[in-house]
Amino acid sequence: MGNPMWLIARRSFTEGWPRLIATLLAALGSIALIAGSLQFALRAQEAVSGSDASVYFRADVLVQGGTVDPGDPYAPPDGRIRLDRVSSLPGVEASAGDAAVTVTATGPDGKAIRPAAEGRTLLRPWVPDRRLNPYRLEEGRAPAAGGEVAVVRHMSRAGKLKVGDTMTLTLPRETRRVRVAGVVSVQGSDAVAAGDLVLAPPETVRHAAMLPPGTWQGVWVKAAAGVPADRLRDNLARDLGGAATVRTAESAGRAQSAAAAGEGASIAGVVGGLSLVAIFVGLFVVANTFGTLVRQRTRRLALLGAIGGTPRQVKRLIRFEALAVGGIASAGGVAAGFPLSALIVRLFARDGFDVSAAGAQFGWAALGVPVAAGILVTQAAAWRAAHRAANLPPVQALRSTLTETRERRRPRLLAASAIFTGTGFWYAVAVVIRVTDPPGADRTFGVALMVMFGSLLAVAGLAVLTPFFVAPLGGLVGRLGMLVGGETGRLAHATVTRSPRRVASAASSLMVGVALVASVALVTQSVHGRFQEAGRQVMAAEHAIAATARTSEGAPAPLSRNVAALATDAPGVSRATALTQAEVKLVSPPPDAPDPDEEPEPFYFLVSGAEQAGLRDVLRLGGRPPPLRPGEIALSSTVMKERGLRRGQEIVVRGVQGRVTLTVAGAYHDPSHLFADQALVAPATMDRLDANAATRAILVRGGSAEALTHAVAAVPGLQVLDRNAYVDAASDSLTRPLRATYAFVGMALLLALFGMATTVSMSVAERTREFGLLGAVGATMRQIRSIVRWEAATIVTLGTTLGLLIATGWLALLHMTTGSSFLRPAPPWWLFPTVAAAAAIATLATSSLPARRAAAVPVLEAVKAE
Repeated sequence: MGNPMWLIARRSFTEGWPRLIATLLAALGSIALIAGSLQFALRAQEAVSGSDASVYFRADVLVQGGTVDPGDPYAPPDGRIRLDRVSSLPGVEASAGDAAVTVTATGPDGKAIRPAAEGRTLLRPWVPDRRLNPYRLEEGRAPAAGGEVAVVRHMSRAGKLKVGDTMTLTLPRETRRVRVAGVVSVQGSDAVAAGDLVLAPPETVRHAAMLPPGTWQGVWVKAAAGVPADRLRDNLARDLGGAATVRTAESAGRAQSAAAAGEGASIAGVVGGLSLVAIFVGLFVVANTFGTLVRQRTRRLALLGAIGGTPRQVKRLIRFEALAVGGIASAGGVAAGFPLSALIVRLFARDGFDVSAAGAQFGWAALGVPVAAGILVTQAAAWRAAHRAANLPPVQALRSTLTETRERRRPRLLAASAIFTGTGFWYAVAVVIRVTDPPGADRTFGVALMVMFGSLLAVAGLAVLTPFFVAPLGGLVGRLGMLVGGETGRLAHATVTRSPRRVASAASSLMVGVALVASVALVTQSVHGRFQEAGRQVMAAEHAIAATARTSEGAPAPLSRNVAALATDAPGVSRATALTQAEVKLVSPPPDAPDPDEEPEPFYFLVSGAEQAGLRDVLRLGGRPPPLRPGEIALSSTVMKERGLRRGQEIVVRGVQGRVTLTVAGAYHDPSHLFADQALVAPATMDRLDANAATRAILVRGGSAEALTHAVAAVPGLQVLDRNAYVDAASDSLTRPLRATYAFVGMALLLALFGMATTVSMSVAERTREFGLLGAVGATMRQIRSIVRWEAATIVTLGTTLGLLIATGWLALLHMTTGSSFLRPAPPWWLFPTVAAAAAIATLATSSLPARRAAAVPVLEAVKAE
């Protein structure tokens, strides 16, 4: 760039700094959203993966009873192994028994201590032998007595536990109060990949795992001096035969780290998908505000052309400003991303997804990606504005008003057609997933994600076409304004129709905000309404006893199975049924592989256990499954169809206790997906699958809430809920992905409103000369304010109409492509008027200050304005 143009660029940048502030703030907010969302996704990935901390790092060989599930490195083995049988073998220097029992921990304040993201709280034995002990005491001492435990550092921090405090452990069959004797770390980490650990004396854990004396789920082995781990593994495998699975501790740790890393990447992908909406809005706002900034200086840019500036120099001028704005906004946005990420972490932690175990990330992805995105976004936003500015005719500099040049319709229509073609592509992918994938949550999620991608493109396409809607809508508002305000309405109509791109910029920002709010409101109302409807249909019991604590997924935590006996003794109770749940793997018939050269994807499903006598007194399942005998299983119609199973067929499943052969007794349907979503068995069969299966709730028929509360008062951490309250609590785990969007949508909404307010404010400043001259010819301050407000009314009408159409169309597409009864485009009567009223209030509030400023423009200032 030549020296004169450099001076012009520097002067333009410094003189226009107040006008650049709004664009800079919009860009900074957008990049802060990108940086904060990325920071949270990276922290979630690290928290889920739990770094590389492994409880096996001091052991050489891991011996596990029976067989293990190769698809789940955290699953307990299906057999048992005696400790003395391993410790007596050659090459073994030291050995320690190991078992893991899932528990729920409650702190001294009565609140549940939630584990690290997507993890569990496991009760495991303290290892007294220093040669095998992986735990480092940070505070206190090792647990010695039966009522003492040590906890990992994350659990101490999350539950505000100190040495000497008392906590409550809810085991599968009982509840215990224990005292914290120590706080530990594992290889310097606050937690492990599996979650949080509660360490107790070995005999306490063995009893909780319901293991015979001297028997364990696994044995940790330290090799004797001079014996390599590989050789000891082979020797132990030969001596133990098929009674155990033997592998090196290093390979077991690697398998757990790999599984955790894969799950962490999956979580990061989901979080990234959720943040995509906020990022999209940020980019949208930057493009709008920067375009308005360039349009605001039409006369000055045209004057540059009149005095000899080439189109190339004008483009460089605009791109230089964009580079300066992008650089400053990127630096500020990355800095603002850290507190924003901390806020998102706190919001998600309140909902059970706690990633605070991972600290702030400072890698190239966390810092470099937002900076690069900021530069690219501002340059992309400036491209169209620079192209338009470079083509301004010099005569534009002589015009007294900033009437927009007539735009050719063809380029805009072609751009919108290209965008809608992309929309159609993503919708087509959604249809393909619906047709080819088996029914289930994975299919619904995939279809919804593709529809969301397509809908974001549809929003962009509508934004491109928005100027075409301004003239007819402006005419409608203008006629209404003439009826109400006479000459003021006519002037407002002329103002709106003369500059359709200016009105479209503000209306498109409002459209995005309305679409976000209405979409979330529609989905929330539909999902919660369907859960309530289906839950009342299935749950015949009047009350349910559930834990006050919540799992990391948001559902009520498991409670002790002996609570059912306490509820049965309450006055007026005719039936109290414990609803248990365990996950099993389908072994036979084996799943089909999509490709003969690939391993088939294992099929895991949840099995619910309930007493069959009087089951219909507490649950009304569709299809009326027959009373199940030991060894029988009823499958949901979805599972039957997906796996190609039939009534009377024998299947083999793998549970915690090993492989079990079951007979399919029939099919049923749980429309609520809350009680027996996939499979149902009798308690005796559940004990064969998992003797320590989690008890989700006690369903009670008869009695009163007061009587039940009194009956279970001795057990801490319980609550008695009526039918509606329990359905709400049980559905929380299924609606957590929906709640997860609230934080990102809220930030995106604030940014969209800021973009709208910025555009309106800049458009008023753009017309300083116009408003001053109106005052000079006799227009009152009230009339000028009315002109701005009538323009705001046009923005409200256009933005709200398009936003509601987008939200309704999106939900209708979701309903058609997923086929889910939980996504029904049937909004309550009050929803759309409420959203429209909120949009009107927001628009009028953001336009009130610009309206007053427009009315107060002095005539002399208007004369010397650009």
